[in-house]
Amino acid sequence: MLKIFVSKDNLPRLVDRLMADNQVLGPVREGEAYRFRALKEARDLDLNFQNTRLSPKDLMHPQTDPLFAYSLRKDDPEAGILKELPRQTAQRVVLGIRPCDAKAFQLVDVNFVTDTYRDPWWEARRNATVLVGLGCTQPCSTCFCTAVGTGPFDSSALDVLMTEVEGGYLLAAVTEKGEALLQDAPEAQSATGEMAEAAEKIALEAAKKVAKPFVIDPLKDKPQTELFGAEFWEEVQFACINCGTCTYLCPTCWCFDIQDEVQGDRGVRLRLWDACMFPLFTLHGSGHNPRSQKLQRVRQRFMHKFKYYVDKYGDGPACVGCGRCVQYCPVNIDIRRVVAMMSASCVCPT
Repeated sequence: MLKIFVSKDNLPRLVDRLMADNQVLGPVREGEAYRFRALKEARDLDLNFQNTRLSPKDLMHPQTDPLFAYSLRKDDPEAGILKELPRQTAQRVVLGIRPCDAKAFQLVDVNFVTDTYRDPWWEARRNATVLVGLGCTQPCSTCFCTAVGTGPFDSSALDVLMTEVEGGYLLAAVTEKGEALLQDAPEAQSATGEMAEAAEKIALEAAKKVAKPFVIDPLKDKPQTELFGAEFWEEVQFACINCGTCTYLCPTCWCFDIQDEVQGDRGVRLRLWDACMFPLFTLHGSGHNPRSQKLQRVRQRFMHKFKYYVDKYGDGPACVGCGRCVQYCPVNIDIRRVVAMMSASCVCPT
């Protein structure tokens, strides 16, 4: 596959050219944090970041996604008829996404694109997007991507992998979409063998910086009932306040709700993020709630990611080790420690 080198001075020229034919999204600094935004100018792109606070899952699965509109006017012959709202399906390039966040899209595909059901909005966004990933040379202290089967330079879910090398970036095409993006780039030069070797060395060194705080292989063979009934869930759930921070930050959480908002004689049907950590998430119309207790909801979060998903799809876990939930949990619940408990089926020392 094609490999090119772009100097840091020429990178804005490359971004400008991409913006001429595509919507280009990249990490933009907002106060003390970064977030993926559509770039208005090449200089808005800021690659000097470890990772964004919010995961970029909203690029495929927006937090608020208007689906349909309808009229309630009494004199309107089409009153009450849902009409799909137009949405942007133009080609776009996501520039600088971390490999873990790109891997998350691949894991979530199983919920939105299956043999029996295909979500047209998720699929349209996925097909229209080229993912240009930026390898992590300095992973966060809370990262554990190598423990869940990915890594700081994992290219398996990317179209192009960027590696910061001396003087600029080496861009390596991974897919045909990525190769098409890199062809005929006047801002670049062909990567030399020395550059490719330097990039490989950087990737190997980065992987060594990521700790492996647990092993997940034992979980595959453990009976679900054994993990479900384990005594350590009481300890895990004790501090949780069901705020939902972990699920909203998580790149692999896909839960949503459908709601109607009406103003006057007009209505809009929306798809909105939801969370299994919220007490109302599983409330039935009958009033019954199968997960009314906090322990049940906390257990569900971890069991789904590290056991149910694995058993159902023969893949996973449904976690990419980005560490956001570790960084921002207000009561310091550490997913790494919980998974170690699950794997060992015992309460591990703090």
